[in-house]
Amino acid sequence: MTSTENEPVAYPFNVPVALDLDPRYAELRERPGLQRVKMTYGQPAWLAVRYEDVKVVLGDRRFSRAQAVGDDEPRVLPFVQRPDSIFTTDAPDHTRLRRAVGRAFTARRVEALRGAVESVVAEHLDALEKAGPPAELVHGFSLPVSMRVICDLLGVPFDQQERFRGYADTILVNSPDVGIDPQQIVKAQLDLRAFLGELVDQRRAEPADDLLGVLVAGMSEDGGLTEDEIIGLGVDVLIAGHETTANFLSNFVYLLLTTGTYTTLRDQPDLLPEAVEELLRITPLNPNAFMARVATEDVELGGQLVRAGEAVLPSMASGNRDVTVFENPEKIEFVERPPHLAFGHGAHHCLGAQLGRMELQIGISALITRFPNLALAVPAEDVQWRTTMLVRGPWGLPVTW
Repeated sequence: MTSTENEPVAYPFNVPVALDLDPRYAELRERPGLQRVKMTYGQPAWLAVRYEDVKVVLGDRRFSRAQAVGDDEPRVLPFVQRPDSIFTTDAPDHTRLRRAVGRAFTARRVEALRGAVESVVAEHLDALEKAGPPAELVHGFSLPVSMRVICDLLGVPFDQQERFRGYADTILVNSPDVGIDPQQIVKAQLDLRAFLGELVDQRRAEPADDLLGVLVAGMSEDGGLTEDEIIGLGVDVLIAGHETTANFLSNFVYLLLTTGTYTTLRDQPDLLPEAVEELLRITPLNPNAFMARVATEDVELGGQLVRAGEAVLPSMASGNRDVTVFENPEKIEFVERPPHLAFGHGAHHCLGAQLGRMELQIGISALITRFPNLALAVPAEDVQWRTTMLVRGPWGLPVTW
């Protein structure tokens, strides 16, 4: 068993470039044990980079998400997360929150959104086609499509969606180097919660079948949510559902266009489901591990002794490129592979995974059908990347056809 006395190294390793992973992840996957790392704030932690180790941290109840939250949590930003979020709780609180919000993510409800997603996608592609090439795909397609879908799911009025998006953009900043200080982020969080509180009040007066309406209707049930919990879930769904899907869409198009696989999918549209799963696997949306777990007892992980009370950061992006699990992991291949970790694993596996998959399949399929000869309008190296956000994606994606 590897000693726990190795010296912590600074983490994250460096500023992410495009959709590359730092080569140190591959190096660490070849070494025994775990790497000790230190963040800007909080205690040092162990970094898990191999597929099986990451799965254990995400799925084994001996690793607590709730116990990691607080001043000691290894993190980049100075403020700590709320302890009552669906992202920061353990069972039974997490189970209760997940069960409540899961009512809006049933297979029936998600499938019922298909027509609306197809309509929103077509509307924005119509606008791009009418304006003619070149076009900017991030703000002209990926972000507005994702925002419309998540707002319709939640029940946010159309004329309030830009306000909603502004809060999300500020909250997701992970660097003080962009002119937004932590107090601005905290204010955006409070403003977003106040805004959602107004919508909850509206659902009391006028019941609706959207997510907020479903949650409000269940408030009086045994084990129902409080108003503050409903607001918190609204925040979580916005952050997890909007920015992730929007950036996945943009990142997928970038990868398809820069690896020659856009034409592969154009010529073999039946490969779409496999293509979406493969792009989910290889796209490091969160290149740096975060949302630490704390061991509740001594655990041997990957040959490393993790003692009770020590934090572990699971790198899903690294696990998704583990050569012991995925053959040719750095290569995009539209074939059936083992399950990836893009949506997490275990109790915190993404509730909106089915909706996200549907949005991505519809968006990519419609784009390829409408613009079969799509190409980048600038050299790939000229695409500018959002290196100061919690999720990775391009600031803009100029395309032509």
